[in-house]
Formats: sequence, structure tokens, C-alpha cells
Amino acid sequence: MTILAMDTSAKAASVCLASEEKIIGEFFINTSLTHSQTLVPMIEQLCEKSEVPIKAIEAVAINVGPGSFTGVRIGVAAAKGIAFQHNLPCVSVSTLESMAYNMLGSDCVVCALMDARCSQVYNAMFRVKGESVERLCDDRAISLTDLKLDLHSYSEKVVFVGDGAQIAFKSLENPPQNVFLAPINIISQNAVSVACAAFKQINDGNTLTPAELMPVYLRLPQAQRELNKKMGVTE
Repeated sequence: MTILAMDTSAKAASVCLASEEKIIGEFFINTSLTHSQTLVPMIEQLCEKSEVPIKAIEAVAINVGPGSFTGVRIGVAAAKGIAFQHNLPCVSVSTLESMAYNMLGSDCVVCALMDARCSQVYNAMFRVKGESVERLCDDRAISLTDLKLDLHSYSEKVVFVGDGAQIAFKSLENPPQNVFLAPINIISQNAVSVACAAFKQINDGNTLTPAELMPVYLRLPQAQRELNKKMGVTE
């Protein structure tokens, strides 16, 4: 099976064509251009350079959140459009869970992190052993203070991954000796890891129709939170 995987959950954007046997091709860009400018051209060029036409793709996978509200919406809309047009199944991947697949082949606890601002991060914990990924908690929005306390629960090696990893690591001030930052080449969420997570779901029979594919937010957008605050509405 050949799938198209995408990530637009943060500043960087990436697309990937993959089968279960190999990564066919990948484009990754981390610039100031918006995803609405880069995503579709990246997909078109990737298919062209890989000589894999859209009609040869058998499923579409996308990080559905948490992440940038605008970025996630753009990615999900693109995935739905491609899937609707070509009658393809969709795979909904947690952005945080996809990050755990960055560390395949390791033996560690992955602390997946995205900057949620306001001294918070989006976070989930996973145990990775070789090719096995085990979720240890639900996706959550957590304060940096509470994250620091939670890390005391783990005695094994803990690796920070994601666009919020450096912010969280710096907030520790004196990081525990078992806590590390992932290397720069695997620290960011990316479409290759989306593909790896998606194949597991496909093999488990967890696919969606394009109509069922939706963004997953852990918090309301900032503008809505500020409006709620003015109106005295609690989240």
C-alpha cells in the first residue's frame, strides 16, 4: 500500500510518500511561508519527482492535532480534498503520537512536546522499545511546572521531541540526568513519522472516510479564550 502522509501542525511543513517497505520520498520545509503557500505545491512536486501519480495513492494520513489551529486546519482540509476527489480512506494521527515514531529503534520514554504558549505545552508520553510504541497517557495541555513534576515518575531515559522540546528543556533549569533533547535531525514532527504511525492504524483497521476526518484541538483558539474571559465564560 502506498500512502500520502502530511504534517502541518507547526511552523514546519512536510509531506511523504511511503509504503510499508520503504519511504518513497519526502519534502520538508521550515520557513516563514504559510502552509497554504507550500503544501499543495510540495505534494505535486513530490508525486512528480517520485513518479507516483495521485491515482496510485491508496490512503491519506495527516496529523490532526494538537498544534497550530491554522496549520492543522489547512492540513486536514487538504487531506479531505485529496481523499474526496480520489475516493481514498483517511488516517487521523495524533501529532504527539507521531513524534514518538521519531525514536523508533530506541529504548526510552518519549516526551512529545508542542509549544501551547501561556507557559503550557501540549504533551503526551510514550515508551519506545525497538519498533514498539506504547502510549503512557492521553494527549494533554499541561503547564511547564506540572510537566517538571511529572518527569519525576520516570527513572529510565526520557527524550524530549517536538517543536516545544527546547522550550520545555530550558524551563527545567537543572534537567534530571535521565532527560535529554532529541538530536536536531529527529526532533521535529514530520510526515515520515506520520506515515509510520498511520500504517499501524491501517493494519488495525482504523481508517476514516474524508467526511469523518476532523481536527483535534485540546484548547479553544486564543481569540476565543480571550472572548470567553471577557464574557465571564469558563472553558
